Amino acid sequence: MMLKLILEQVSQLMFQPVLALLVALVIWTLVALGMFLRSFVGRRRGRRPAVGRFAQLIDEAAGDAMNLPAGAGAGPAAEAGAAPDLDLRIEKLLAQAEHDSLRSLNSVRFAVRAGPSLGLMGTLIPMAAGLSGLARGDLPALAEHMVVAFSATIVGIAIGVVAHVIAMVREGWLRQDLDDIRLHAERVLRRYEAAAAKQPASPAAVAREGA
Repeated sequence: MMLKLILEQVSQLMFQPVLALLVALVIWTLVALGMFLRSFVGRRRGRRPAVGRFAQLIDEAAGDAMNLPAGAGAGPAAEAGAAPDLDLRIEKLLAQAEHDSLRSLNSVRFAVRAGPSLGLMGTLIPMAAGLSGLARGDLPALAEHMVVAFSATIVGIAIGVVAHVIAMVREGWLRQDLDDIRLHAERVLRRYEAAAAKQPASPAAVAREGA
């Protein structure tokens, strides 16, 4: 009996925090929906900030590599790691782009799961109190608790649906952005390799090849 009372008290203590979190999640969902619509309009107009930012970083990395003196990649300094490796720098930038994409989706994916879960908790807690009122014959209390219970369910499911739609569309955008960034990186690497092939070898490199 004591354990049942403890569980009942714990569930009742959780009711107000659950409702507060549900309201906070509603506000967050509205803000996320506004940002999503702004991104949608921007992409329709051709604005893709992530692609432009990482394309610029890749171009800068390639520019730094192309500005090295001829044959700098074949001497002892390169073996010691002094000369930058363009392949590794671009791989690092691609990994950073993928990491940023996944991190931007984490909050939306959290809302997909948290919304219905909080809605279910907000349903079951007052429903238990409503059943207790029904046992006492207090029908007005039962009706009041049922209104809160079903309202929490509706709000939680709505949050989950909206967040799920946002997550699906944004995931498609991010995949497209990553594909375009990888394509740009491949083009830059090919240009760099073609330019490096046209550069004359340094005297030191020629002497080593002759030896």
